[in-house]
Amino acid sequence: MDKRKVIAAYRRGFISIQECAQIIGVDNGQMTRLVNDPMLMNEAVPLLEKKTVNS
Repeated sequence: MDKRKVIAAYRRGFISIQECAQIIGVDNGQMTRLVNDPMLMNEAVPLLEKKTVNS
């Protein structure tokens, strides 16, 4: 499962931080770092997409 989707579900309040960590397979310390990682935020996703020659 995509980590960004799981973290987004946590941020929206659908699952707890413990459930999020369990789904991703990390401990709570790692989960805290993942939640605060700017590369896993929804706003950063478009920056990672490849640009086409015409754009």
